[in-house]
Amino acid sequence: MHHSHPEGRALGFLLGLTDAETARRVRARVGLTGGARETSASRRQRLDRPWTWPPDVPSSVVLWVLQEDDPQLNAVVWQYTGLDTGLRRALARGIPFGPGRERPLRPGWRLPVEEPGIPESYVRHGLVGALRAVTTMAAGRAAASMVLTPDDWASVTEADAERALPGYARWALSVRPDCPPATRAGFGAHPRFTHRLRDAGVLDGPAEYALDHGPAVRVLDLLSMGGALFPARIGEAEDALRPLVRRHLGDRMEAWTALARLIGTFRGTARELTATAGTVTRNGARR
Repeated sequence: MHHSHPEGRALGFLLGLTDAETARRVRARVGLTGGARETSASRRQRLDRPWTWPPDVPSSVVLWVLQEDDPQLNAVVWQYTGLDTGLRRALARGIPFGPGRERPLRPGWRLPVEEPGIPESYVRHGLVGALRAVTTMAAGRAAASMVLTPDDWASVTEADAERALPGYARWALSVRPDCPPATRAGFGAHPRFTHRLRDAGVLDGPAEYALDHGPAVRVLDLLSMGGALFPARIGEAEDALRPLVRRHLGDRMEAWTALARLIGTFRGTARELTATAGTVTRNGARR
């Protein structure tokens, strides 16, 4: 197993959550080659080369990258993901996504694609007026694409509190990964609404992605790049997984060996992967 392969990077990420001596012994035991733990610099070098964004990444992961307000990372996100129109428009205008940031990204940087067209309803009715005029999902997405700044989101929240926006408008706004949680909560908590958010890839945070999404190898491989892609948020994923690594794997070489055998083909989550590897070895010890 080599560290340059997805399985090796995924295993390497989990080894980064244990102590150095255990990690060294596991690497020797399972034949993980290609160096020790990746550094931030080596991860950034991987981004400098052609790098394929993994498939089926939740939209919230895209937001965590955008919150770095890093032009290089924005270019990676733009190239490899199907961003919604609102996010593309904000990127084209250099609007920052990081909490508390107001200064636009440097004007010398340009994306390879122009800003999407301005919806006619917005030209005629303005932001809130366009949202109130929505009668279809397509119209809802178009109107929602003009909500770009914190002031825009505040206007949306105030307008909805005054008089509920149309359902399609609420839906289009809520599945935007950058919709403020308080605004989204105001739209309701019906099970169908929650299901739509899940289908759209809207997550509470990196811990949810780390624990409850799969296949584990794909999730862990992406998290192994978290120090370069979303360094401000990767700690949340690490903190969620570290207790599982300690509980199910610890310093037991048999458990780590079982995990290394399973990781490439296991279809479940990282939570399930670590538990399964630990259970296999515990059951073997009883026999």
